[in-house]
Amino acid sequence: MSSTGTTDHEATGPRGARHERDAADRLLRAATRSGAHLIAEAASLVQGWAVLADPIAGAVYSTPAAAAADGVHAAAAPREHPHCTQRPAAGAVLVLAAAPTVPPGHACHVATTTAALLEVRGQRAAELRGEQMRLHTTLIRLLLAGHTAAVTETLGANRLTHVTVYRLSGVDLPTAHEVLWRAVRPSLAPYAGACTLMGRRDGELVVAELHRGGDDGRILRLVSRLSERQHLLAGMAGPLPLAEMPTAHSDAAAARHSATPDRRVVPADAVGASRLTPLLPTAPYARWAESVLRPLSPVHQHLLLVWLRTGSKPRAAAALGLSAGTVRARIRDLSRLLGADLEDATVRAHLLLALRAPAPAPGDDSDSDSSNTRSRSGSSPPGPPGPARLESLPDGLLDTEAVRTWAIGMVGGLEPHLRIALACWLRHHARTAPAAAELHVHRTTLAGWLTQCAEHLARNLADATVRAEIHLALTATRTGPDDPAALPRRGGRTYRRL
Repeated sequence: MSSTGTTDHEATGPRGARHERDAADRLLRAATRSGAHLIAEAASLVQGWAVLADPIAGAVYSTPAAAAADGVHAAAAPREHPHCTQRPAAGAVLVLAAAPTVPPGHACHVATTTAALLEVRGQRAAELRGEQMRLHTTLIRLLLAGHTAAVTETLGANRLTHVTVYRLSGVDLPTAHEVLWRAVRPSLAPYAGACTLMGRRDGELVVAELHRGGDDGRILRLVSRLSERQHLLAGMAGPLPLAEMPTAHSDAAAARHSATPDRRVVPADAVGASRLTPLLPTAPYARWAESVLRPLSPVHQHLLLVWLRTGSKPRAAAALGLSAGTVRARIRDLSRLLGADLEDATVRAHLLLALRAPAPAPGDDSDSDSSNTRSRSGSSPPGPPGPARLESLPDGLLDTEAVRTWAIGMVGGLEPHLRIALACWLRHHARTAPAAAELHVHRTTLAGWLTQCAEHLARNLADATVRAEIHLALTATRTGPDDPAALPRRGGRTYRRL
């Protein structure tokens, strides 16, 4: 039986065998050069197009480039593309679309040979992968230690000036590491003005993309796909100058603590952003923040910001690469330096607000307007104003109509028992046991109320920065004390709805 113009005798005769040997020789020579040359040779032999499609990276190689989308779609839905020849190859899928004049047997031979050569290349790469991964991890450690010149000299990439850092956590990180490695195909030689390093350290996967100040989003897309498929949570920070790699590294960890299954990759700048700060009067806000933070160095401010974003000292220690004892000691010192109790929930919310503030405008004197240093509880005494305090905010900062509208939109409509329970829980820094004890309810009851609060607010209560904003919103809308003693009850430890 013939098939597309070629008889069985012709396909199996000496001429057909010699033709297949010639095709195999051409593919072998192309495979010794690169995977891209191998795919290009396969496309030439079938007089059509060829694509190596990876489930994470998309089109790894494509000839011609315009066929990439068709190849990826064919690999994802093979039944919709019966005319394509497909073979699994090195963790990806090889897709060939032959010209109508090419015999199907020849197309199958080319596809099978190409897939086998891709497997050989993949096995060879796997043999070298362990050593390359260790080298990548070492280079990341050198960047974190501040040896940027040594790293750029090793890479031969002195023009790479910035870095974007991703920190991923999940259950099966070794598999995720291998999948991302195969998708990224990292090389120590800069490619298209960028170089990607990745390594596992301290129970997480760290990806550092070195570039010239801006990236094309390729690594972000790969990390996003990997996070969805491997059920990972990731934080992203950058681009920042290479010298600020430790800052990007800790910011990425702080951002990861805000990631959820609904939003698996969180940029560090999104963690620091809020809907409240744009509503505050810029000049008084900036002057107050500058006065509050004046005793702190940039290093101090960064430590406090990471601590407030992660929500706990052990998490901040892990993000900063310090011991938990060191972080506790430094925060105690900063508490004395600021003259404020940093264990107070209101002080923490005000401090995060100050750290988010824009820089004062040039020529703006923070002491020129004494009204900005008056607390909300009363007027300042006559004379030169003193330094701003974290315990209170200046008049006109949170008591504006815009802020009140924002606060009502966030926490308005909460039932009295939910509002009181939420305020108490926030005062105890999201610790359920002491909050339940003060409310005189069972921990399970309080956990159920908090679930209702999260659903009503449509906010992630596990995010420390979200909790700080909710605390400020409760303060701005408070008409009386959110006192646990005022919790509506109906005998014993129950409550009644009002």
